[in-house]
Amino acid sequence: MSRQRFCRVCEGWHDPDAWPHNCMSFNWNRSDLSAPMLICDTMEPVQSQLDGQMYDSKAKLRATYKQAGMVEVGNDSSVTDPKPFKRPKPKREEVKAAVGKAFSRAGLGA
Repeated sequence: MSRQRFCRVCEGWHDPDAWPHNCMSFNWNRSDLSAPMLICDTMEPVQSQLDGQMYDSKAKLRATYKQAGMVEVGNDSSVTDPKPFKRPKPKREEVKAAVGKAFSRAGLGA
């Protein structure tokens, strides 16, 4: 049994080593998407956290942030380096008191 691949031109299956000549007209560099992905400047109106005005342009919103000296932060962790969490050291006296209280409630205390 030979390996076969799906042909996008005739929608049939062919052996890759013996591909039919009439199925060679397919442009392999073309994407399956109907249009290229574009990032546009317009967006749904949002209220600025800086001045409270509504903006529907990303560039205008970022310009107000830049003018005020602010940094726009999304989910990029390289901009805001979070400090590692430091677990507080437990106080031994409070731990012993809590364990003693639990033992006495359970009837195991002396």
